[in-house]
Amino acid sequence: MNISVITPSFRSSKWLKLCITSVADQREVSFEHIVQDSCSDDGTQDWLPRDPRVKAFIEKDTGMYDAVNRGFRRAQGDLLCYLNSDEQFLPGALKAVHDYFQAHPEIDVLFADAIITDAEGGYICHRLALRPLKYHVWHRFSVLTCATFIRPRVLTQLGLYFDTQWRVNGDMRWLIELADRGVRRGVLRRFTSVYADTGDNLNLSDAGRRERQALAEMAPKWVQTMRPAFLLWHKWRMLTRGAYTQQPYDYSLYTFASPGERITKHVARPTGLWRGRY
Repeated sequence: MNISVITPSFRSSKWLKLCITSVADQREVSFEHIVQDSCSDDGTQDWLPRDPRVKAFIEKDTGMYDAVNRGFRRAQGDLLCYLNSDEQFLPGALKAVHDYFQAHPEIDVLFADAIITDAEGGYICHRLALRPLKYHVWHRFSVLTCATFIRPRVLTQLGLYFDTQWRVNGDMRWLIELADRGVRRGVLRRFTSVYADTGDNLNLSDAGRRERQALAEMAPKWVQTMRPAFLLWHKWRMLTRGAYTQQPYDYSLYTFASPGERITKHVARPTGLWRGRY
């Protein structure tokens, strides 16, 4: 079972190098890494086409989701995922995902746990995945796309590519479509990925918040009215999932200070609270 990793890229050369390295050192699994770069003018084109670890495609696109869709259509893998340039895989991530899908042929989309760090790789919090429920998604994004894995039939048979009219929150709209279409979803209780809160993340920007609000206003009126109940329900689900009682653990990643070797960090006081975010 081969895995295709898609990375959309635009003016993110220094982050992209760390991302590629985190994919390249995955073991005991077959994979390809497709990078869709939108003609970056920050030096990316000086090295990316010559990097033997990736299949590089440099061409203009209409945004992140268009780039991801282009990568999905080029992918040859039996499983698909997309990893933004400022995100990384943890050691053994793809092998764990591979084994889960092998053991669960009925599952079409898998969500795993992720660690959120600052730009230097320092721990902020963790996000334990919750299976997105049909109406819950309108109010809380309970997974991260860097820890989301897909069977190709979700795209080829159901046509559930990302809607490119959304600039920032196409993944939220996609999760709603998954729930509406009854796509079979599973949760892998393992940290697979790192999301870097760099301060420049598009989905955490003012534009991202505005788009998220516009999307929330498309929810059925009764779902909008029940927002307080859904938020309380979300906290209860997080509590029962163990988000607030996680035991100490270590994680290893690449940083700008150590771009060629993973460094290990210890989390003495884990937290599921991403303060000031969502």
